[in-house]
Amino acid sequence: MTPYLRLMTANLFNGRARPEAIAQLIERLEVDVACFQELAPEQAEAIQTVLPFGKLDPRTDHEGAGIALRHPGQVDRLPLPDRDARVTHLDPRDWPLLDTPLEVVAVHLQAPHGNPPPWITLPRRRGQIAGLVDYFESVPHPHRVVAGDFNATPLWPAYRRLCQHLTDGPHALARSRGRRPSPTWGPAFAAGRRLLRIDHIFTGGVELIECTLHPIEGSDHSALIADLA
Repeated sequence: MTPYLRLMTANLFNGRARPEAIAQLIERLEVDVACFQELAPEQAEAIQTVLPFGKLDPRTDHEGAGIALRHPGQVDRLPLPDRDARVTHLDPRDWPLLDTPLEVVAVHLQAPHGNPPPWITLPRRRGQIAGLVDYFESVPHPHRVVAGDFNATPLWPAYRRLCQHLTDGPHALARSRGRRPSPTWGPAFAAGRRLLRIDHIFTGGVELIECTLHPIEGSDHSALIADLA
C-alpha cells in the first residue's frame, strides 16, 4: 500500500483501450481513486474487478464516464450542459489514508473540434466551465481535487479560468523541480507519441507529492497518476 492516496484520471478512447491493460495498471500502481472518460462496458467490467466501489456509467458514444473507488463512497452527477461531471466525497471513516474529508470531481469537457461543429461545441464548453465555476463558488470545500480530460492546453481560456480557482497540481510539482509537465494526448496515428497536455489534475487545499504518466494500450491518452497528501 502506498503511503498517500493515489488518484488516476484516464480517457479510454471510447472502448479502444484494452480492458485487461487498464485493470492491470490499476492493480500494479495500487490506485485508490480513478476518474474515467470515454468509458465503454467491457472496460467498466474489468475496472470493477480491481476497484469495486464508486459508480461507472459506461456507454459506446464517447459519453461513458465514472469514478471507481477502492473503498466505499457515493458518486453523484454534477449537472453541466450536455455532459455532467461526477463528484464523490471521501470520508476518513471509510478511507484509512485520509484524516479529513476529500472531494473529487471528475470532468470531461466538450472537445472544441469535430462533430458537432464549433458553433455548437464552443457554447457547450463555455457552459460547462461556467457550471463548474459556479459549483466551486457556491459549494466551497477545503480539500478538493478536479481531474479529467479538459480538452484544453494551458493556452486555452477554459484552462486559465479554472486556474483562477484551483492549482494545476502537476504543473506546480514539475515547476518546483525545475521541469515542465509532460503532454498527455496524441492522435491515434501517432503510435503512443504525446503532443498536447489536455488531461489535468487541479487541486484546492491538497498537495501533490508525486505525479507520473503511464501509457494505456489502445488509448490516445496516457493515464495521469497523482499521489495526494
